[in-house]
Amino acid sequence: MMNDKFRDECGIMGVYRKSLENNCASYIYYGLFALQHRGQESAGIAVNKEGKIMSHKEVGLVSDAFKGNILKQLKGNIGIGHVRYSTSGEDGVTNAQPLTVNHSTGQIALAHNGNLVNDKALRNMLEDSGVVFQTTIDTEVMVNIIARGLRHGMIEAIQRMVEIIKGAYALVITIGDKLVGVRDPYGLRPLCIGKKDDDYFLASESCALDAAGAELVRDVEPGEIVVIDENGLTSYGQNNWVKKKSCIFEIIYFARPDSVMDEISVYAARHKAGEILAKESPVDADVVIGVPDSGIGAAIGYAEASGIPYGVGLIKNKYIGRTFIQPNQKLREEGVRIKLNPLKETIKDKRVVIIDDSIVRGTTSKRLVEILKKAGAKEVHFRVTSPPVAYSCYFGIDTPRRKYLIGSRKSVEEIREILGADSLAYISLDGLTESVGGKTHFCRACFDGEYPMEVPVLSANE
Repeated sequence: MMNDKFRDECGIMGVYRKSLENNCASYIYYGLFALQHRGQESAGIAVNKEGKIMSHKEVGLVSDAFKGNILKQLKGNIGIGHVRYSTSGEDGVTNAQPLTVNHSTGQIALAHNGNLVNDKALRNMLEDSGVVFQTTIDTEVMVNIIARGLRHGMIEAIQRMVEIIKGAYALVITIGDKLVGVRDPYGLRPLCIGKKDDDYFLASESCALDAAGAELVRDVEPGEIVVIDENGLTSYGQNNWVKKKSCIFEIIYFARPDSVMDEISVYAARHKAGEILAKESPVDADVVIGVPDSGIGAAIGYAEASGIPYGVGLIKNKYIGRTFIQPNQKLREEGVRIKLNPLKETIKDKRVVIIDDSIVRGTTSKRLVEILKKAGAKEVHFRVTSPPVAYSCYFGIDTPRRKYLIGSRKSVEEIREILGADSLAYISLDGLTESVGGKTHFCRACFDGEYPMEVPVLSANE
């Protein structure tokens, strides 16, 4: 389905080790391993030794991409890494990151999580001025814009790029003797700073810092550019037009539960959402189960608030990637069967409350209800810790065109009938806000259609 188009959702890592004798590749490897849930189609590392950049990229998981002596060959005290989920038809090692380009005074490598909404216009402009593109990803647009502006100095080149590009992004860049982190002016995509002795780390999530043995220092602020070199960390802001609108879906689904984002514990927020859902939409039942992994914390919260026992009802095959980010419908539907198996001892002859983080198309949710009923559940009551997903995301989160979003086309009762559930309830927008401590600095456009910036105009059924 050509219109069922997916957006990039990736993980990035950057490491700066103060001593030139220290290599950073193993730290990046551990960090990317921790970020593997953010993308499973390709992985790459670029290391910088005294301005010379060497990289290795492969299709597949981190463990597949860096076999044998590859890590030992990547020598450099500065480096960046990337795990990628690609858009349909645009995978392959050509589009894997980090991207490295040569410019008049050396090399620059860049890795990116997010999505630009004006990528096409910028690409056309650059092609008209003679730039030849090697890839089809918007990362190459950004690295070209930076390279063209380097005659004005690195910081000004990056600041000029930030003023030109439009969308959601977190970037890690290495150039010369520096590691640079950039977060978009809305803070839509996450990026945090870690430290271990004299070494600095940048990562999409704090769980990657934990994997490298670093301490979380803080998040990169919206619109902030951080430059790390032998003098430590220097911050440059874009304060005249920043407006924090972090992506709420990171907390709901994408982030690992052991991460901390914008000073919010992901696990605690999910647990709280389950508690709120139990109060908003109670039901008589015998057991509460969660859809692994992002539904588990919420299921425990629902069970504690409702007094209904929590049980392990679905066993996850840990070697299967997320069904939500499979490139096509057939793979997604097959993936549910392979990925989740019911624990009949928990489910048989029981009234089951199943907690999931979201319903996007409804295909996975329908299959889950079928699995539970086939395993002997007397009743299946579906509870969702996000409101109906009714609008597409243009900022790097993996949601399809609006006409494929079941929440944009059907009422809750119609969705319940399609799923075959005995009841269905979503958390309210107010309840979702309460789950993140009442903080309102989140983009919730996939639920309410209030985008923080202009987005491509599409017809209602697209």
